[in-house]
Amino acid sequence: MEEISRKGLFWDDGGLDIEPRWATEPDVAAIKGECLRTLGIRDPDDCTVKFLTAGAFNKIYLVEPQGQRNLIMRVSLPVDPRYKTAGEVATLRWIRRSTTIPVPEVIAYRDSSDNATGYEWILMELMPGTSVYSVWRKMSLTAKKSLAEQVAGYQAQLFKAAQDAVAFQKIGTLSDINDENTDTTPHRIVSRLFFWGQHFNFDVPRGPFHSSYDWLNTCISIIVKEQHTAIEEAGDEDEREDAKFQLRIAEKLRTLLPKIFPAIQNPQERTVLYHDDLSLSNMLVDNNGAIVAVIDWEFVSAIPLWAATEMPKFLCGPQREEEPNRDIYADESPEDADEYRKSTKDSEILDNEGKDELFWIHMMEYDQTQLRKAYAERMRQLVPGWYSQVADSNLRNDFLGAVDRCAYGWFLKGIDRWIDMIERGEFHRLDDVLDPTILI
Repeated sequence: MEEISRKGLFWDDGGLDIEPRWATEPDVAAIKGECLRTLGIRDPDDCTVKFLTAGAFNKIYLVEPQGQRNLIMRVSLPVDPRYKTAGEVATLRWIRRSTTIPVPEVIAYRDSSDNATGYEWILMELMPGTSVYSVWRKMSLTAKKSLAEQVAGYQAQLFKAAQDAVAFQKIGTLSDINDENTDTTPHRIVSRLFFWGQHFNFDVPRGPFHSSYDWLNTCISIIVKEQHTAIEEAGDEDEREDAKFQLRIAEKLRTLLPKIFPAIQNPQERTVLYHDDLSLSNMLVDNNGAIVAVIDWEFVSAIPLWAATEMPKFLCGPQREEEPNRDIYADESPEDADEYRKSTKDSEILDNEGKDELFWIHMMEYDQTQLRKAYAERMRQLVPGWYSQVADSNLRNDFLGAVDRCAYGWFLKGIDRWIDMIERGEFHRLDDVLDPTILI
């Protein structure tokens, strides 16, 4: 495998899981210098740059050039050098060409650390609007349904655009990394599972994958390799037994894999872009509640059509048909309010309106239950045979969910039970098997 430097990144294993960290803090003066050169600004006083916020893999800076629109620069950790940045740029540009989904315009980018900042970066348009997360509790159910239908319209556009693009027959992250004038196609996949910690150095295929079988088999191979390493490096017998159990579940998934996904497929599967982290924080709305921007496309890939039948992330949650009666819930105590503020980031603090947090949890579940119906109905109207596609995809999506959970060591006993049920011909949804309140 080609040796690729991840200089500037280290992994902190001091918590429950390893986390990516910056070896050196990006220098604001160097960032400003890159902006001045890129925008052709000679007088440094004609442009200001300041830190705005940070995510797990990026630091974001507000760029305010005099007489021009405001921009942001996203400086990125080299978790998957070159491919992560190039993939996001290719994805944003393809979406702008092929759909009406409002995504930021890329002004310039560097998919190498060979620049004054020492890191890869993307300079892009600052999108207008307010995050849906911050206004969700104030929105009416009608407005929320309209938003869900708008998201369905965007997903339907992605389905149609992918069907019209002959190149969308592979699983991977879009890239025009070799020549910006060539057609954008799925390339090497950029995914947390593939680059997380030691996974980056595993000798496994990285795409583009020609079938669901090849993709999922590689995902399972990563889990297997990690657990073999964990067994060898275990500090005590408990750690060793935990790794052996996780390894056993991964091997059972590998055995089940060809029974659900054919190893050889002709014609090739069609694939489609799917934003698998479409949270309330990644959508911006105007004062009327209409979406004006969809952001955070950094790990979005072309995936099989069956995988894109899943509900968007912001609509996923437990079923709750009956609207919660506000009056029967406890009021928030001063102590609870203080604890909530201490444990929550400033940008994520919401007005609880004096009610206990349980009320808001149940309200969210009720909203999601109603909005899933609105989303599905709109998709039925826009995508022929949508309900059939969803029904035909349930088992495959559950298998993908089992692989995802196995990779992170979640619900292993429940996954084990689900696999045994499927092998016996008992087809229950994975979430139902994992939910202790549902008797199966």
